[in-house]
Amino acid sequence: MQRASGASRTDLYRTITDTLIMQIEAGAGTCRMPWHHDGSPANRPTNALSHAGYRGINVLALWAAAQAAGYPSGTWATYRQWGELGAQVRKGQRGTLVVFWKSLDEQGAYTESEDDRPARRMVARGFRVFNAAQVDGYVPPAPPPLPETERISRAEQFYARLGIDTRFGGNEARYVPREDCVHMPPFERFTDAAAFYGVLFHEGAHASGAPHRLDRDLTGRFGSEAYAMEEMIAEWASCMACMTLELGAEPRPDHAHYIRSWLTVLKSNPRAVFAAASKAQEIVDWMWMCQPSFFHAAGRWTSHLR
Repeated sequence: MQRASGASRTDLYRTITDTLIMQIEAGAGTCRMPWHHDGSPANRPTNALSHAGYRGINVLALWAAAQAAGYPSGTWATYRQWGELGAQVRKGQRGTLVVFWKSLDEQGAYTESEDDRPARRMVARGFRVFNAAQVDGYVPPAPPPLPETERISRAEQFYARLGIDTRFGGNEARYVPREDCVHMPPFERFTDAAAFYGVLFHEGAHASGAPHRLDRDLTGRFGSEAYAMEEMIAEWASCMACMTLELGAEPRPDHAHYIRSWLTVLKSNPRAVFAAASKAQEIVDWMWMCQPSFFHAAGRWTSHLR
């Protein structure tokens, strides 16, 4: 096989890197923490006071409004309803129009309902509702905890065999080199098991850089190119580990504030993506070597854990 020339290799690095940059930039506006931190998801419009879901045309109207404004929550209410909840719509905020139908009963009294296909003797009324992102003083109800039954045994065993001191509690996920310890929010705080294991393996990937493991430089300051590189390495190692364990995990989304530094590195050095991917693979290989039962076949580490 003819080896590619220096120029063509550079073109390859740039093409792949430019594709990655484009994907990061396209997705940068959708990042959120993988554990609960706000109200109902924006794809299910819900009334803050009644907790009832909106219906019909109102669903479409509120979807469009939330997407256009970038609201992270699908919780809505009228000005008066927010007041009943002890919250205050901020000055200058514009409401989104929704439609309710008022029907006349036999005595001529009005009863209110929400639908997009009114029956006979129905009168439409418009109301303005405001999103939770438009008010002050609202504390959303705590989401139900993720049950312990959602844990995945093969992922639990896999991580435990890495021998990394891991402590659960608080709201932050991080590896502390001076303690050689991973700190994680509790399992119940995550939206789903895949999110939990994606974050856990990300922090475990950082821990792999300790001197008595893979001895990677972890001294980069936040915002530096070295820090951005380490974050990319850990993120991709987490994704690779989840893939080999057949876990449905997506790239960790809570690094939105790191994306700018990622892009700086990738744009300044098209080879950085290859170096980060190589280090990520080294981490995953180390993780598999920590397991008591594995074999090397077809160029991949394959576990017997099930």
